[in-house]
Amino acid sequence: MLKTLPPALTPDLLWILAAMGHGDRLVLANANYPAYAWHARHARTVPLPGVSLVEATRAIAQLMPVDDLAEAPVQHMVADDERDELLAVHRDVQQVLEAAERRPVAMKPLSRAEFLELAATAFATVHTTDNRPYGCFVIAKGVVRNP
Repeated sequence: MLKTLPPALTPDLLWILAAMGHGDRLVLANANYPAYAWHARHARTVPLPGVSLVEATRAIAQLMPVDDLAEAPVQHMVADDERDELLAVHRDVQQVLEAAERRPVAMKPLSRAEFLELAATAFATVHTTDNRPYGCFVIAKGVVRNP
């Protein structure tokens, strides 16, 4: 255990967050996400059993900056026929990210197929046990700026 670090930040997840560079992507996924399937192609998957998406996002956002140069640094999965629908899980994660960043954070909806294609290029996947449908996100890492 380390002081002041949220318990959701496991040693493997801490390494991933430190090793990622500007523009690298992190998948933050719900329990339904195929994190271990062949087509997901994730070499680095960190399971967070018993951790919700909000809790995981809050912990990660304390350490990892969200890209402020990308037009939409966060993509989220939606049902193929519901591109304009923003679910509660999407709003919850966006709210946590915006509070941590102290600025608006744009999110772009992607169909399941589009999401899986983008997620396959991510640096790593964080697999939570949150069971809310379409609670899957790809977050681009930003840079730490001098205040």
